[in-house]
Amino acid sequence: MKLDTTLYFITDSSTVPAEKFLPSVEAACKGGATIIQLREKNKSTREYMELAASVHEITSRYNVPLIIDDRVDVALAIGAEGVHVGQTDMPVAVARKLMGPGKIIGATTKTVPQALEAYEQGADYCGVGAIYPTTTKVVTILTSVDTLKEIVKAVPIPVNAIGGLNKDNIHVLTGSGIAGICAVSAIQKAADPEAAARELKAAFLAL
Repeated sequence: MKLDTTLYFITDSSTVPAEKFLPSVEAACKGGATIIQLREKNKSTREYMELAASVHEITSRYNVPLIIDDRVDVALAIGAEGVHVGQTDMPVAVARKLMGPGKIIGATTKTVPQALEAYEQGADYCGVGAIYPTTTKVVTILTSVDTLKEIVKAVPIPVNAIGGLNKDNIHVLTGSGIAGICAVSAIQKAADPEAAARELKAAFLAL
């Protein structure tokens, strides 16, 4: 099955009250998110597993793949569809060996050499950015749209833009050739995450 990365929602449970987190994930699925990534940096392994299992129950109902950020152990434990690794995380090749051939492996890349290495090691997609400053990471190194275009041309796997993107600024990505966009705050912090997801997806598809 072809991987659809059109609207890739990355969660941030720290920005919403606990009781609103799971409903926001379901709202994103209803709004058209094609992949969900669970990203938790401050939870114990058990807390991460329990939350991941709850999120997976939701995403499975909507046939939306669940990707676990960084933690291959958590992904394997709850049967997630894949894992995403950054440049300082486990190498893609090791993640692929542990996860197996049928799982989705994503990689954060900021340069053409990084993207080529990720592809050669078995990555299924690349997340490239940050395009704009973001509130989810304290230190953000921005990536130019020109670099984004070069990465798209360099690798035959889907490339998604990430970093501070919303429906009002994604026009800068016109003509970039990307497969989709990654969103955090634009959906997670929205008063109506379902509507926000739907609007963001429509805005991307209209580029």
